[in-house]
Amino acid sequence: MTVPAVYTCGDDCTIDEGVTIGYGDSFGPTSIGDGATIRQGSIIYGDVAIGDEFTTGHRVLVREETTIEDDVLVGTNTVIDGRTDIGSHVSLQSAVYIPTGTTIGDNVFIGPGAVLTNDPYPIRTDVELEGPTIEDGASIGANATLLPGVTVGENAFVAAGALITRDVPSNTLAVGVPATERPLPAGLEGPNQLA
Repeated sequence: MTVPAVYTCGDDCTIDEGVTIGYGDSFGPTSIGDGATIRQGSIIYGDVAIGDEFTTGHRVLVREETTIEDDVLVGTNTVIDGRTDIGSHVSLQSAVYIPTGTTIGDNVFIGPGAVLTNDPYPIRTDVELEGPTIEDGASIGANATLLPGVTVGENAFVAAGALITRDVPSNTLAVGVPATERPLPAGLEGPNQLA
């Protein structure tokens, strides 16, 4: 484990061998709260602030200037590409990609293989990058894709494989390619059960 002087972790942390924390010489300190479990192969850059009960799978990457609140699970092979804010009681499953400039609220679930994007015209034009916003209680299904700047509203549900090209209103179901909105079925109403 690489542990530079600018790294702190609270009580009862379990950090596997082969973990790098505080990566990058030009970044500020990294802090991790109590009860963290960080598994082998994970890399956490400098300038990262993580709350209590943080858990990773293997080979997780968390880039600089990211804030992660309490009780967050980050699955194996997930990438959080920096300058991102993540709330409490969030579950990012395996192989999720979170780009720079993304905001994720509290009590959010993002299924395996979901891809969020932040560049509307990759390397063709010089535009400001804007990641998606996922509001409190939203669920994103496996292999869904969210385009730059979209907002998924509070308690909304994005179906597996959906392509989100525009904002998803709160308390709705988004399905299809490109996604269209429908009323939430009775069984999907209400917030996630992560908290």
